[in-house]
Amino acid sequence: MKLGIIGLPSSGKTTIFNALTKGDAPTGQSMGGRFDVLTAVVAVYDERVDILTEMFKPKKTTFAKITYTDVAGIKKGANEGGGMSGELLNHLAGLDGFVHVVRAFESDLVPHADGSVDAARDLEIVDTEFLLNDLGIVERRIEKIEDGLRKGATKNKVAAQAELTLFQQLNETLSEERPLRTLNLSGEQEKALRGYGLLTLKPVVVIINIGDDQDEVILDYELPLTVVANLRGKLEMELSQLSAAGDTESLEIFMEEYGVTELSLDRVIRLSYDLMGLQSFFTVGEDEVRAWTIKREAIAVDAAATIHTDLAKGFIRAETVAYDELIALGGLPQARNAGRLRQEGKTYIVQDGDVINIKFNI
Repeated sequence: MKLGIIGLPSSGKTTIFNALTKGDAPTGQSMGGRFDVLTAVVAVYDERVDILTEMFKPKKTTFAKITYTDVAGIKKGANEGGGMSGELLNHLAGLDGFVHVVRAFESDLVPHADGSVDAARDLEIVDTEFLLNDLGIVERRIEKIEDGLRKGATKNKVAAQAELTLFQQLNETLSEERPLRTLNLSGEQEKALRGYGLLTLKPVVVIINIGDDQDEVILDYELPLTVVANLRGKLEMELSQLSAAGDTESLEIFMEEYGVTELSLDRVIRLSYDLMGLQSFFTVGEDEVRAWTIKREAIAVDAAATIHTDLAKGFIRAETVAYDELIALGGLPQARNAGRLRQEGKTYIVQDGDVINIKFNI
């Protein structure tokens, strides 16, 4: 999973990036409007992986991974003139979702470009830029489809008419200033739109960046595929860096003092997994215990493809046992003897926590 951290300049994007990645990238520096990206890959901590590692004692343990990118270059009026740069749009289009950082903290050292702090206003500014970008894409596609139908250059008129109807629906939604993720699109429609780089289709975690001693800010922002959370960005970054340094004693003291029950990394990952409909399954053995990320409702052959495409091509069956049953029984031999190690076919719907061994033949 790859998530882009977006927001207006001085919103604290890099601070949140550091908090989520245990990084120390310089903060408070303007990128001057140029395209620039910071990237970090972090492990998705899962206690179940630790317990499986204790059980199987493998040579290697691998947690699931998530990639965060801190994206600079989104400003008010970005779609005026030539619009957002192709480089920026290509990067945004390749992301699975966004972590949208919205400033709610006051700071004399970091003045707001608009002269005042207004989280609702800033949230709307970036939303509007994404809406305008998508509207341009949709309008151009409608024009191209209609032109092909009018000139008789379209071979499959039925398919073209269906696509036109879909894009007219998108156009209507965007013209009403609603993001495309508010539409209840079918899986087939979502697949058809994948190559267009429509930004408002992507899930969004909105992070309201508040000060250390500031009360939480409540925004009226209820949309599908959207979740809103308050984070004390500067404090969370400092806690994350203590964690990275292994200073457990100081970390525990500060977390207790400020009433922090979990680090922002774990919280945002959990929100992201829930928002994007993701879950984990595991592969185990003497060589490696590993967590894999997959969509909910995915089937066994999808899990095989996640591990390696050859496993999907030569899929025979998936030996499967639920994590809780495996732990309760004490191991794979015990699960097999108890009849709990099931033989599942390609269409088996994978459950969160399944321990899977793919049998295949190429």
